[in-house]
Amino acid sequence: MTTEPEVLARIESGIGRITLNRPKALHALNRGMCEAIIEALVAWRDDDAVKSILIDHAGERGFCAGGDIRMIAESGAGDASEAKAFFAVEYRLNHLLFEYPKAVTAIVDGIVMGGGVGISEPADVRIATERTTYAMPETGIGLFPDVGGGWFLPRLPGETGTWLALTGARLKAADTVFLGIHTHYLPTDALDAFRAILAADPAFPIDVADGLEDDAGEPPVEAHLADINRLFAFDTVEEIFAALEAEGTEWASAQLATLKTKSPQSLKVSLRQLRIGRGLETFADNMAMEYALGGHVVRTHDFQEGVRAVIVDKDNAPKWSAATPAEVSDAEVEAFFAPLPADEAWTPLD
Repeated sequence: MTTEPEVLARIESGIGRITLNRPKALHALNRGMCEAIIEALVAWRDDDAVKSILIDHAGERGFCAGGDIRMIAESGAGDASEAKAFFAVEYRLNHLLFEYPKAVTAIVDGIVMGGGVGISEPADVRIATERTTYAMPETGIGLFPDVGGGWFLPRLPGETGTWLALTGARLKAADTVFLGIHTHYLPTDALDAFRAILAADPAFPIDVADGLEDDAGEPPVEAHLADINRLFAFDTVEEIFAALEAEGTEWASAQLATLKTKSPQSLKVSLRQLRIGRGLETFADNMAMEYALGGHVVRTHDFQEGVRAVIVDKDNAPKWSAATPAEVSDAEVEAFFAPLPADEAWTPLD
């Protein structure tokens, strides 16, 4: 019995093609997959035969549903060394893609969450389809929107990134293209044409996508932009809760109800992460912050409990360490952001 590799990396018609190939896990990333992608990207970086990079997935079930959360939780229950080793490699991959000298295209055809966002958001061309579902749902498992979320989310229009990070809202292509999360919309039946035309002109994927792009439809989020920008503009979770409660509309009440199901600790950590990330000068600075933060958070009760409730037992009834945001002190939050000693800090690839 032969087992196919979890990442298929090859050169086709001048394109360095990386295909995620772990369909039973919705192509969730593990350390070996990240290392394989890094190896290919490094090999192709100075290869004149490779004009651009294409990242896609095998089969029809999702682009990438995230990272290997069970492993991270099991490691966090101990010394977290395996989790930190995974984060170090994954974040180096995110940074490598962000700084890559050749055009990168990601075809986000299906579910894209967590780690999948991390390998698609740095791409120059990000193609959504009618099957795309985007979310950063980490506050629901006691985590925070990592893999660059501290950089990308605060740079979305207004406070939409704050809303997405805290609520874990799921968006379809009309919204993701409208907000700039994805650059183009192509129906799935146009993807073969995209690949064929790209093979003939591999150096300019944005021109190919521009020539084929379709209308994703009216974005539902547009009707709520003013409310999002006003109600999620505060620097404390308590103020956001109070503003939503005072607003009293059906939409605001629905957002508040959603927030009340999330880890209060995670909400506060995530909001602080985004506010810090908004002011950072480089993507590498953001990844160093998130690496230090991740090493602390994966060892918390809330992350362990969130994974138990959502992924292991699937009872969706987590017992968070704090019942309300007010019970999580500013000192507790700041402690998560303590910098690491220089010899333990995250660094990019050479």
